[in-house]
Amino acid sequence: MALKRLAIFASGSGSNAEKIAEHFANHSEIEVSLILSNNPQAGVIARARRLHIPVILFDRKTFYETDKVVKILQNEHIDLVVLAGFMMLIPEAMVHTFPNKIVNIHPALLPKYGGKGMYGHFVHEAVVAAQESESGISIHYVNERYDEGDIIFQATCPVTPTDTPEDVAAKVQVLEHKYYPEVVEKILITL
Repeated sequence: MALKRLAIFASGSGSNAEKIAEHFANHSEIEVSLILSNNPQAGVIARARRLHIPVILFDRKTFYETDKVVKILQNEHIDLVVLAGFMMLIPEAMVHTFPNKIVNIHPALLPKYGGKGMYGHFVHEAVVAAQESESGISIHYVNERYDEGDIIFQATCPVTPTDTPEDVAAKVQVLEHKYYPEVVEKILITL
């Protein structure tokens, strides 16, 4: 049986990418085949090299004005695209080439605190400012708009009145690292 192949897109440190790669490191049915990034300074590159996963870098022009990235994914027979801290909107052509085969994780309970500009610390600052009693993660399919695809899974964590945005970020990251690899595995098993 051929391995199910997944590609991870990341723009930053890559902690979620690393957790996913570690989860599948000795998996009998699934492998992380590629890590792709638009940021040549991204920490995910060093993590990928340490895990012996090929890295492909691309720039904004290539991503939006050519089909090179889509062709790479097709040539590598990628079954699922996983966004892990990837900051660019996915082009429509890629969404249509991989329908319901691109997933993202968002550090809040969508539909709250989603959309353009709502990422990382901006999300946690908004949650604290609104005096929310809980936050969490949303894993969702990707469509042509930020954070509007169908939700696959959510998990929550409490937010106390004394929590700082950094406190909320730490709680949310625990959820990301625990659940994202598991949910990705469930999706791939059913493909």
